[in-house]
Amino acid sequence: MPPYPIPAEECRHEIEIQRSRFIAAAAPVFTVAEARAFIQRIRAEHAQASHNVPAFLVGFGPAVTAHYHDDGEPSGTAGRPVLTVLQGSGLGDIAVVVTRYFGGIKLGTGGLVRAYTEATQGVLAILPRAQKIPTHTIMLVYPYNYIERIRLLVVRHRGRIVEEHFAADVTLTAQFSTRQFPPFQDALRELSHGTLAAEIITTEEAIIRLPTPEE
Repeated sequence: MPPYPIPAEECRHEIEIQRSRFIAAAAPVFTVAEARAFIQRIRAEHAQASHNVPAFLVGFGPAVTAHYHDDGEPSGTAGRPVLTVLQGSGLGDIAVVVTRYFGGIKLGTGGLVRAYTEATQGVLAILPRAQKIPTHTIMLVYPYNYIERIRLLVVRHRGRIVEEHFAADVTLTAQFSTRQFPPFQDALRELSHGTLAAEIITTEEAIIRLPTPEE
């Protein structure tokens, strides 16, 4: 599966419509169990609220598991609008709970759909993004005279140094995206005239925070 955007961290946003408060909480979730645990935590936090309306997407694209619930609001006016916004966001592995504290004025079905849609759109607008990408963690043992050049090589190929151990030689542990590692390996061989090569220790998915538009 290609990389896809996910929430970088939990985020909240509140709006008020006709005296009702709508508090949208969004968070990254990677299993259905995690999604349900997040929903239960928000419900417990807002136990006095009129409604806690959840929706989530676990996975992405054709492999996604989707769920929503109206939590006592009229059918189709709450959970479905929240899920529709999530499905149009391009995000995966996300759960949202929109909490409503009723303000005494009924909004009608159309007003409820707009309110839950707007609350969800609001939290997604400020939600920091990250990306799930496949990565290699590698190990490399090399002489001290290469230390600065190899550090620069790691940075140039968008790697991340995890650990350096200094003994008779330097033992470097670093992490690269699976796409960036082969060019690093080629550059390493060229730098060392074929005497050095990194060894892949593990391959797994990692979460990389994406820059905001201001960064």
